[in-house]
Amino acid sequence: MIAVISTSTGKAYGISRVCRVWGLNRASIYRSLQPAPPEPAVRRRPGPQGPMPDAALVEEISRVITDSPFHGEGHRKIWARLRYKGIRSSKARVLRLMRENGLCAKPCRGARRGPRAHDETIIPDTIDEMWGTDMTATLLSTGQQVAVFIAVDHCSAACVGIHAAARGTRF
Repeated sequence: MIAVISTSTGKAYGISRVCRVWGLNRASIYRSLQPAPPEPAVRRRPGPQGPMPDAALVEEISRVITDSPFHGEGHRKIWARLRYKGIRSSKARVLRLMRENGLCAKPCRGARRGPRAHDETIIPDTIDEMWGTDMTATLLSTGQQVAVFIAVDHCSAACVGIHAAARGTRF
């Protein structure tokens, strides 16, 4: 659209006008016109590869995972089982190979629970169904600090209990 010639003026619309009409930022247009940067070469650690090539180690990792009576083991346990079998490698290499080949354990998300206990509201339909408690501390005129506990009914907002103690403990 930038290079299209206007029929009325005989000139190109230009990037400023096109960006203003379309509501775009000129920097994003310039960025899209640039060629994509070349992909960086995969860097590997210099030096020897280790006692096993990556492909053979991936096969051993897969074998350890399938032979294990447990499921969802992490790279540290896999690394320890490999060492027990006499295959020595670093934990970082085992982790890298497990990530690259999709062998990592799935993260635990916990069990899905049903609806919330109070369904987005804490005001019940009847009295004496749900209570709330709170505690505050205050200073007496003598300079002593006391803790005051209250219990409130959620339906009527009435105070159903009050307790004061010198120390705010569970006793």
